[in-house]
Amino acid sequence: MAAAAGPKPPRVKVREGHARLREQGLRPIQTGVPDVHSPTFRAAAHSQSLAVADSAHADDDKAFIDAVSDWDEN
Repeated sequence: MAAAAGPKPPRVKVREGHARLREQGLRPIQTGVPDVHSPTFRAAAHSQSLAVADSAHADDDKAFIDAVSDWDEN
């Protein structure tokens, strides 16, 4: 009787996943995104939001954001 195969190691799963993407004509890439849970990110975001809010152009900036935002107000 054959032994049951264990789970595939992560590197094998990644390699197989990349192969499937290539078969579809896609190129796998890896990209980084900010860690929104990081205290450093939170401090920088807060500081920048205060700078925007305190700007002499704050009202114009908010009007622009409201104009281009797609709000579903049903």
